[in-house]
Amino acid sequence: MAQDEQVLVVERKVLEQVGLFHGLTTDVGRYLSVLFDPSVLSFMPRQQAEKDPSYKQLIPYVIMSCDGQYLTYVRGRRAGETRLVGNRSIGIGGHINPIDNEIPLFDTDYRELYNNAVEREVAEEVSIKAGHKDSIVALLNDDTTEVGSVHLGVVHYWLLDSPVVTKREQMITQMEFMTPAELQDVRDSMETWSQFCLDYLTTINQATP
Repeated sequence: MAQDEQVLVVERKVLEQVGLFHGLTTDVGRYLSVLFDPSVLSFMPRQQAEKDPSYKQLIPYVIMSCDGQYLTYVRGRRAGETRLVGNRSIGIGGHINPIDNEIPLFDTDYRELYNNAVEREVAEEVSIKAGHKDSIVALLNDDTTEVGSVHLGVVHYWLLDSPVVTKREQMITQMEFMTPAELQDVRDSMETWSQFCLDYLTTINQATP
């Protein structure tokens, strides 16, 4: 990670006030109005945020689906989060940086900033030659791991018109579309967030407008 990288964070106590949960929740409306309140969000150095569980880094986590299959890949050695190298994932995403803000920071629209970040992160990691529908369907939290204790995932469900997706990042390896049954067969090789999402795929699909 860049030494001076700034990432978007929310204080853990804000999440606790709304209702701390473990794993995955589809009660997104309860949390999003609070999480995007300008008074609770700020940027801080990533090196500091990675070591301070009193803050949660907000991470978009995009699941892509087409014809009942889901995009999956294995995180290679060039992965930005080295603690996840070698794990299989069904989520595309990353940190939100000040670069995603198109207006001055003193007048920040954090929801717009966040939406810009989602599009940027996906475009940096994969190339999609298909239309898609985007829905926020869940939130992820796992305080049982070193990585999870300092991150909060916002799960997006992208329903693609066609499975035309190619990788752009070297950290993405073994990328393919798999059925839920095939993913269950490799569940033990998945990062924790992807395991949570896999266990709730039916619920996530039902939550999609």
